[in-house]
Amino acid sequence: MNDRRVLSLLAFAAILAASAAFAIDQEPGDVERGHDFAKANCATCHAVEKTGLSPYAPAPPFRTLHLKYDVEGLAEALAEGIVVGHTGPRQMPEFVLEPDEIDDLLAYLKSLEK
Repeated sequence: MNDRRVLSLLAFAAILAASAAFAIDQEPGDVERGHDFAKANCATCHAVEKTGLSPYAPAPPFRTLHLKYDVEGLAEALAEGIVVGHTGPRQMPEFVLEPDEIDDLLAYLKSLEK
């Protein structure tokens, strides 16, 4: 092999290695889409931002969920449908999310832990 070909192969291998490392380091889900989902579907009861009170006092702020629940563990409940057995003036609707929506919402919830 000539030097030029060896250098090309080495450069290609370096690009592949960097791409693989980048893909491994990335968490699934899109934080912004998760935030948008939370604002559209959850903010009438829960505080979904980094500050502020929940509009419905019994609903925990999203920024504190990691203190009570394993956020990763919520994935199964979100896929099967979260049903909350509480009664009161506001009933939590049943949500069944698609896998991408789950990844997005979990990514957003994790971003609130920092």
